[in-house]
Amino acid sequence: MRRMLDRLAAKEQRRRPSDEGLLERANELSARYLDNRARPVSVRWVENQHHRWGSCTPDHGTIRISTRLRGMPAWVVDYVIMHELVHLLVPSHGPRFWALVENYPRAERARGFLEGFSMASNGAAEDSGAPEEW
Repeated sequence: MRRMLDRLAAKEQRRRPSDEGLLERANELSARYLDNRARPVSVRWVENQHHRWGSCTPDHGTIRISTRLRGMPAWVVDYVIMHELVHLLVPSHGPRFWALVENYPRAERARGFLEGFSMASNGAAEDSGAPEEW
């Protein structure tokens, strides 16, 4: 019974990492997909992002992740972290930016997941035509 509870707790921790866990995950993603070139100073959850999944300030090396992502699959959270890590290297959304984001193998799938989530949350009939922003 204890082993099962430990496994459930570990799974929940992966689904709802702390700020320290987000920073650790960002460093792992940078090492794996960006040759350790993106080195954030901090990665933290924020409550005030209602229209963005994440944001970063390249000059300070800080990344903020919307708490709306808590409880979503880890590979979706990883994608948002990856997106913001790439902004530490390339500030715009040009071809170089997207080429680096695509190093993450689940990038396209995660974008589709987030688009579907946004549509379901906002209601297709209420769609303003404006996509979720980063």
